[in-house]
Amino acid sequence: MVDENLIHKALANPFRREILRWLKTPGEYFVSGYIDLDRGVPANAILARSGLSQSTVSAHIAALVAARLLVSTRVGQWMFLSRDEDVIHAFAEQLRSHL
Repeated sequence: MVDENLIHKALANPFRREILRWLKTPGEYFVSGYIDLDRGVPANAILARSGLSQSTVSAHIAALVAARLLVSTRVGQWMFLSRDEDVIHAFAEQLRSHL
């Protein structure tokens, strides 16, 4: 089930939309050594690209994960992030059919 209100709240911030844009085509935005096609992009790569503080980026990532727009996979000390395309498509379909 998609929580439309939580997703709208997450998407209200332009930086969060930028993160989703970066993760849609990570090869365009991140050095290829950072990308693990099975797991996603490490959170520290997003931090490095953003130029924002670690706590700010973490808060934005947490909002996207809570809205289920991002999937977080922990491997050892690394946290990899990828888009949840099923949730994104379901949300887009809800928008299309209800608005």
